[in-house]
Amino acid sequence: MKKLAAALLAAALLVLPAQAVSGAPTVDAAAAVLMEKETGAILYEQNAHDKLEPASVTKVMSLLLVLEAIDDGRLALDDMVTVSAHAASMGGSQVYLKEGEQMSVDDMLKAVAVVSGNDAAVALAEHLAGSEEGFVEQMNQRAAELGMTDTCFVNCTGLPAAGHLTSAHDIAVMSRALIQHPKIRDYTTIWMDSIRGGQFQLANTNKLVRFYEGATGLKTDAAGYCLSATAERDGMELIAVVLKAKTSEQRFESAKSLLNFGFANYTLTDVYPGQALPPVDVLLGEQDTVQPVLAQSSRILVDKAQLNNVTSELRLCENVEAPVEQGQKLGEMVISVGGQEQQ
Repeated sequence: MKKLAAALLAAALLVLPAQAVSGAPTVDAAAAVLMEKETGAILYEQNAHDKLEPASVTKVMSLLLVLEAIDDGRLALDDMVTVSAHAASMGGSQVYLKEGEQMSVDDMLKAVAVVSGNDAAVALAEHLAGSEEGFVEQMNQRAAELGMTDTCFVNCTGLPAAGHLTSAHDIAVMSRALIQHPKIRDYTTIWMDSIRGGQFQLANTNKLVRFYEGATGLKTDAAGYCLSATAERDGMELIAVVLKAKTSEQRFESAKSLLNFGFANYTLTDVYPGQALPPVDVLLGEQDTVQPVLAQSSRILVDKAQLNNVTSELRLCENVEAPVEQGQKLGEMVISVGGQEQQ
């Protein structure tokens, strides 16, 4: 008997502009963005698409490519990476790798995520792509896939280089992609650790990890006072990007203000119907009905002031003609806030 696949029911996602709520954050920086992880909604932006030097925040993309390689089996945490002369020559933040030294991928990730080791980032890049240049090509390809139209990477470290530019918006986008990999928290939430069998101490450059409730990462920069900060409370994770603050303290205070603004004003709420979705009749099929399911999460992002004014309405087809394909649309779940239908 031919098996009918369950069809999918499309659900609308609610995206609210930051102007819908009061008490805008205080941001003392050239550019900033606040994004919610699950929906990708931008809750606040300031010069979001200005092309600026990201410095070490560049390594968000480097880490993303490494985590993707681990997830798809091209790389393992216990693989040993051999350090080249080029990797060992990196200046700036480093863990003083020596040419020919071997270190596990796990420790290399610690070095990149916790202390922003340029030498470790290049060593991982060469191990994965054969050369830093080849890895940078992959970085730019992945950026294009993510829709990061403000971005051009020249290296994998963020060390000064002509034309190496991105934006607060694009950093938020790649940060969102990175935190889809739960494993990254094992590194970005480290406050103190060590490598080389305890011989080399690491201390996180992101002080929010220790001093901000719910902090989960993500990446700092010392030279340009940039930051991509992530934090989770009550099941909602936010990404706060700050570029070109005047001081380190202003960078962290701006990030905290953005995160506080988001947690104070927004929440994710589940709008899944209180009862099971009714089946849809199938005409001329081997089965009489097909069971619709939601095509995506039924959680929506909403202004907390409107939380009690959220309603949902199912609009299902009366019937559908066989054959029914997996992913075929059978209707919509329409969300309204305060009586206003959301698109």
